[in-house]
Amino acid sequence: MANFNKVILMGNITRDIELKTIASGQSVAKIGLAVNRKWRTPEGEQREEVTFVDCDAWGKTAENMAKYLTKGRPVFIEGRLKLDTWQDKESGQNRSKLGVVIDTFQFIDSKQGAGGGSSEGGNSGGTGNGGGWAPRQNTQPRQGQPTSSGANSAPAPVAPPQMEAEDIPF
Repeated sequence: MANFNKVILMGNITRDIELKTIASGQSVAKIGLAVNRKWRTPEGEQREEVTFVDCDAWGKTAENMAKYLTKGRPVFIEGRLKLDTWQDKESGQNRSKLGVVIDTFQFIDSKQGAGGGSSEGGNSGGTGNGGGWAPRQNTQPRQGQPTSSGANSAPAPVAPPQMEAEDIPF
């Protein structure tokens, strides 16, 4: 039987990110994410629910998220579900918690001086191998630099589609 475990979420950071280094020297970040859902009932009443998700990030992804994201900032994440199980020390009962292990992330906003985000959506978490934030390469020629008009020139960057306030889930 085939298996597939992929999570894609967009929401707001609920608290400042906790970054720690484990004994092996690898970084791990604990991240709280709030994902909002709004809808209208058949009677026309506006409703909203918030889902709080505990997330973990590892390596460079953890370091970059802790460096550039703070409480309240919106973020887009991709990762996988992970079930943690343990036995409660006080009651001896088995406990479990479903969380998300983040593989990559993207900034949603472009706060001034926050070190991230782009109106062109060019800043993203890296690859699944521990990548993280990477600055967008400038596709515009520098002043005094010749531009090529031949077949080898790079395509012009395309702006992402504009979103309306109703399209944003938070």
